[in-house]
Amino acid sequence: MAKTGAVLPSRRNRVLLALSVALMAVACSKNSEAAAPPQPAASKPAPAAPPTPPPAAAPASGDALSGIPGMDFSALPSAARRELSTVLSDEFCYCGCPHTLGQCLRGHTTCKHARRMARVAAQQAVAGVPATDIIVALSEYYAAFRQPRPKLEVDPRMCMGDAKATVTLVEFFDFECPYCGKARPLIEAFAKKNASKVRLCTVPFPLPMHANAVPAGQAALWARDQGKYWEMHDALFENAQNLAPAKIIEIANKLGLKGAELQKALQAGTYAKELEKYKALALSAKVNSTPSLFFNGRHYDAQMGLSEDALTHSLEDELEWRANGNAWAAD
Repeated sequence: MAKTGAVLPSRRNRVLLALSVALMAVACSKNSEAAAPPQPAASKPAPAAPPTPPPAAAPASGDALSGIPGMDFSALPSAARRELSTVLSDEFCYCGCPHTLGQCLRGHTTCKHARRMARVAAQQAVAGVPATDIIVALSEYYAAFRQPRPKLEVDPRMCMGDAKATVTLVEFFDFECPYCGKARPLIEAFAKKNASKVRLCTVPFPLPMHANAVPAGQAALWARDQGKYWEMHDALFENAQNLAPAKIIEIANKLGLKGAELQKALQAGTYAKELEKYKALALSAKVNSTPSLFFNGRHYDAQMGLSEDALTHSLEDELEWRANGNAWAAD
């Protein structure tokens, strides 16, 4: 995902590029048309170094992965097993115990947190991410839980799920962003599957390179006031390749709404200020690409992949964090 105004460190770039092979990384950014996912940049070869023999007492790559109750890594490629073995030996568990991830998996079999960490690390290892970079990625992910979280106030009419759900998942989107269109069914299915735990709230965030994103966003707000936000929301995404104002009016008519009234509202800019308010909200939360997701105000980087497993992992972590008073459960 290309972000505006910043260049990711090369090590983090390698993590994200490798993850995009295994997980669907999706995003539109303010400075790109996002016609295709970013391609890996050619890296300069490292200077040649004399070969160093391995330590005489070094265990086989799979040793650190064997004997873990309830987890079997035997099907992983040998390279992935080697990197994952290093992670389990060198990275500490974030559950609050003074042990490495591998020690926690073996000695504290009731620690669900360690298992989630191990699954994420295994996915990255399979994607070809080196152990050192996996450790950095895990550190950055868990550091996000302790960072200040913006307060994201959203109209409840643009939300689905239980209003009393423990987790509010806010999505900033653009109707003409192709990645938002691809992510929409996944995110909505995830929210519906976890409706008792997750409340999904959607917020239009038109990007400047999408000519019809502003009228489409205003149309969604207008339809909300007519009691048909989600119907308009879905119809606009289904017609994302043709969202000229005339088409938007046609969509309103097909939904049983009064297209002529929508046309007047668009011409008068009736919803322009409200749409700007949501854009300002997004910018205050440092949103610069779509889709951008927030779990209870904690930013979830879409470059880490959008999949049911990835979203479920983040949800489980958020539930644990909240259940323990903004801390990890001690095993």
